[in-house]
Amino acid sequence: MSKLRVAAFSLSVDGFGAGPEQSLNDPLGKRGTELHEWFFATRTFRAMDGQGGGSDGVDEKYASAGNTGFGAFILGRNMFGPVRGDWPDETWKGWWGNNPPYHAPTFILTHYPRAPIVMEGGTTFHFVTGGIEDALEQAEAAAKGKDIKIGGGVSTVRQYLQAGLIDEMHFAIAPVVLGKGEAMFAGIDLPSLDFRIAAHEATEKATHIVLRK
Repeated sequence: MSKLRVAAFSLSVDGFGAGPEQSLNDPLGKRGTELHEWFFATRTFRAMDGQGGGSDGVDEKYASAGNTGFGAFILGRNMFGPVRGDWPDETWKGWWGNNPPYHAPTFILTHYPRAPIVMEGGTTFHFVTGGIEDALEQAEAAAKGKDIKIGGGVSTVRQYLQAGLIDEMHFAIAPVVLGKGEAMFAGIDLPSLDFRIAAHEATEKATHIVLRK
């Protein structure tokens, strides 16, 4: 049976998963890239970027586990791109070029319908207007027993958390203080949602925390 997971999700020490003022030039918000330094150096990221080499060890272990083996993905509208409101045309197809890193059916939460987009490498973007539970139902059918990853952003993770639908979360806490941005846990009581810390490991660039029910 599929599990709904958050994996390889970077946070600042003060709990922000993205910086403020997301834009075409700053897709992760101002200073948002600082949260992902642990990931950029790994073998997994470098392979995704068409490069060789990269680090092994603990950071690579979590990078690999957080980016492989999923049967479907769920993304928020802002994670897919900077376009707001109704789709003006069919031009925007994501941040990632012709071959996005998902390689599986990927469901985009939106209020505005749009036809599916078939990309290279096995990724098809499906646009879901029926809300988070509708997206999860479609993702479960597409995943065929494999786990489903919530790819972000913060608002999407929070919605699934508050609905009690997430089974496991891995956060990489970067040694960065942002001060402002998109706060992951504001107003959320994790113990009341039955999460416990199942694992924690620290490296030079991140502290990895796994929470499970």
